[in-house]
Amino acid sequence: MSGVAKQLEIEHNAQIPTWFHIGGRAARLAKPESSADLIACLEIDDEFRVLGEGANLLVDDEGVSGLVVSLQTDGFRNIEIDQTTGVVRAGAGVALPGLINRCVKASLGGLEVLAGIPATVGGAAIMNAGGAFGSMSDRVLAISAIDRAGRTHTYEGSQIDFGYRQSRLNHLIVTEVVFELSPGDHDEIKASRDRCMAYKAKSQPLADKSAGCVFKNPVLMQVIDSIGEAGEPVGERIGAGMLIDQAGCKGMRVGGAVVSDVHANFITTTKDANARDVIALIGQVQTSVFDRFGVALDRELVIWSDEIDHESIGGER
Repeated sequence: MSGVAKQLEIEHNAQIPTWFHIGGRAARLAKPESSADLIACLEIDDEFRVLGEGANLLVDDEGVSGLVVSLQTDGFRNIEIDQTTGVVRAGAGVALPGLINRCVKASLGGLEVLAGIPATVGGAAIMNAGGAFGSMSDRVLAISAIDRAGRTHTYEGSQIDFGYRQSRLNHLIVTEVVFELSPGDHDEIKASRDRCMAYKAKSQPLADKSAGCVFKNPVLMQVIDSIGEAGEPVGERIGAGMLIDQAGCKGMRVGGAVVSDVHANFITTTKDANARDVIALIGQVQTSVFDRFGVALDRELVIWSDEIDHESIGGER
């Protein structure tokens, strides 16, 4: 191990903050301040997990034994905004909502369609975060990252295989994202952001403890006559929340985990909930939807566990 790695501060038995407010701890947690620190983390554990905002993450009650790395440090929270060209550089640890607000203030449009998505910039890029009004990939000009061997890479947005809730960059540690935004009228951009926020407030249980949408919207592989007035077109994505609702899952409960009555693709937790409650409820919802419609729901939620075979789907936000 290098001298740099020895100087890196490691917190033991560390809390892993998530929006569920449940789950276990990390055996080791590091908060690197530079690329050199990040490479030192790789020397300690080249399979470390990257912790973002914890907004779409569930940690098993027993915690995780490997190294967890948080980039929410000053070294990875730099922001550079060019109001003339619309080019914005943001470190991977920057909070996406804060970046959006700064861009709105600078009269730069494009990112405000992601308003209300709690994520770090790095996590949002990995999972290509998005919603009803657009996706992260719409505005990505370039991404810089480090691979698990400590080598640095920069990819233009056009080189990245973005798709629905994926970037195929999960094998990399994103360090910076460059956006290309559109200079425009401040009031119009602000109004656009406010509309996005109002939509979320109306349609999602924002006041409850949750991790956002639990499942990806599936691609319909066959006609389901009972959905919609004339059935949804085969080959198109259909709302997972609608399937869960029509399968009768709203209000379904396991322990302190409950399928939201506001939006069926949200699972909320009470103060007595634990991670295994959520995991069990996820399985029950998947079974109910498959039995009712023959549709298999894939998770958007990331689960960290040493004991359960729940591989992460998408990047941690």
